[in-house]
Amino acid sequence: MPSLRMSILVGALFICAIGHGADERQPVAPPLVTKDRVQLNLAGAELVLSAAKQKAVAMGWKMNLAVVDDGGHLLAFARMDGARPASATTALTKAVSAATFRQESGALPLNGEPDLLLNLSLQHASSISGGKITSLKGGIPIVIDGQIVGAIGIGGGTGDQDAEAAKAGVQALIAELAKAK
Repeated sequence: MPSLRMSILVGALFICAIGHGADERQPVAPPLVTKDRVQLNLAGAELVLSAAKQKAVAMGWKMNLAVVDDGGHLLAFARMDGARPASATTALTKAVSAATFRQESGALPLNGEPDLLLNLSLQHASSISGGKITSLKGGIPIVIDGQIVGAIGIGGGTGDQDAEAAKAGVQALIAELAKAK
């Protein structure tokens, strides 16, 4: 008899376990890769570069222009005739900063009074990082559908001129994409 009772008990527990498991939902595993991600390609980078260059020409500025992807990897570059060669590195650094920090390059903090010691520390960090960050103006992230897909950095003018030309490049891409919708 004890074995019959044990069999009934085990069977009842088994049935309860099956019934209990049916009511519980298994957690859905997160996806292992991101699909359908917006990504800046060479054609888009060249459009941004061309529009920024047109703005610079219209204003009489001689600039270096760099467009990078969201990870800060170079997609397109141009040094306009007469632009300072030293500004080529600055343009790329501004683009990398804007892409990887996910915000415009410039003095920090962006929403308040610039802090001289913070910005000097950032410039020191820039030299240590191999030129991957800067507090100079002129790096503008490229945002499509709420996602940073890259950035443009410009060097050769004042910080405000660099930012103005960069924004013109980004706006041209956004306008072109709006036409396609």
